[in-house]
Amino acid sequence: MTAPAGDRGEYLYAVYEGSQPRHFKVQGIGERGDSVHTIHHGRLAAVVSASPIVEYDNSRRNMMAHTLVLEEVMEEFDILPVRFGTVAPSAEAVENLLLARRYDELTQLLGQMRNRVELGLKAFWYEGVAFKEIAEEDEKVRKLRDALEGRSLDETYYERIRLGEAVEKAMRDKRAHDEEMILSRIRPFVHKTRTNKIISDRMVLNAAFLVDAAKEADVDAVVQALDEECADRLMFKYVGPVPPYNFVDITVNWQVEEAL
Repeated sequence: MTAPAGDRGEYLYAVYEGSQPRHFKVQGIGERGDSVHTIHHGRLAAVVSASPIVEYDNSRRNMMAHTLVLEEVMEEFDILPVRFGTVAPSAEAVENLLLARRYDELTQLLGQMRNRVELGLKAFWYEGVAFKEIAEEDEKVRKLRDALEGRSLDETYYERIRLGEAVEKAMRDKRAHDEEMILSRIRPFVHKTRTNKIISDRMVLNAAFLVDAAKEADVDAVVQALDEECADRLMFKYVGPVPPYNFVDITVNWQVEEAL
């Protein structure tokens, strides 16, 4: 927590469709032993735990507490995950300013998530693989590289700049080619795809898929086949099912809502 505690609020984890009050086994965020329970309006349930009105830092401990709640709720329900760190000023605010005010929106979103799961896939080139392939495939890069042999840094300054630019372009093209190769195999089995920011030079793909639960095994099989076929050049990190963070973004500004 990064701010002093205020009045008692409600930490918000997720929304699902259900009218019966529930208590879950996992404890709430903050290591105070708060019970995780539901607040209801009509057919909607918000999963909450008591919390001081503070800002929660995204420490591993806090993120894990948030995730464990979602994992338990997901065992029984299709959920709309709420952004980490969302604290409502009261239980009444959760019911009136979120569930009641946005009832139609949330109900529609739940319909879109029904019987669907999110799967995540990241792909990386092994160290040195991309440059080796570029040098073999791209004549311009190969000639620029070979022209530097045995010459001083000062003498080849501008040629090294041109080589760097040529390699950067070839890397972008290779990444786009490999990304499309992977996505083209998976697209037939998914409802929606979201590609996220590439965060390292070796990363080829950073994607999330919204998948009908009945087709999860099909996606698993495609990823396994890709892993076997590309074992000498690509490493895959495959996770899921996870809450549909990439396809649902529930945020609430309680001060603005209360002023409406």
